[in-house]
Amino acid sequence: MASDKPKSEPKLANEPVEIDASLVRQLADILNDTSLTEIEVERGELRIRVAREITAAPVMQYAAAPVAHAAPPSAAPQAAAVPASMPSDPATIVSRSGEQVKSPMVGTVYLQASPEAPSFIAVGDKVKKGQTLLIIEAMKTMNPIQAPRDGVVLDILVGDAQPVEFGEPLVMLEA
Repeated sequence: MASDKPKSEPKLANEPVEIDASLVRQLADILNDTSLTEIEVERGELRIRVAREITAAPVMQYAAAPVAHAAPPSAAPQAAAVPASMPSDPATIVSRSGEQVKSPMVGTVYLQASPEAPSFIAVGDKVKKGQTLLIIEAMKTMNPIQAPRDGVVLDILVGDAQPVEFGEPLVMLEA
């Protein structure tokens, strides 16, 4: 029994293949709309691969600042204001006025160990050096923030489950 379909002739390797431009555009749109970096479609002997080149952010390299040489005697002296960095030692986390306990890291502050537990401190509480005032979760790790010295809690400056920044005041202690 003979088939009514015409037999397709085998394609030669050098023959041009007709590319559906709308299909290529559709594939490119899919890449733009999703986080995919490449997509490939195969229909019979036709295979189309559309890829997006990902460029990494340039790496910033820093060099040490050049050393300033002594100014000539006729030049007026310049006062250089150097910002102080946050120390990691709990005893030095208290600000210069001796009243604020500041966050040594970026994270989420919690005022109690668990949602049903009582708060670590309350306004008016007397605290001892090393006593946990609150905890900061950073990178899935709970970090206790301890009292740098004995004192009385004047104010709690953050709320439970509040995000905090490095150096942000957390608790006011009586000076």
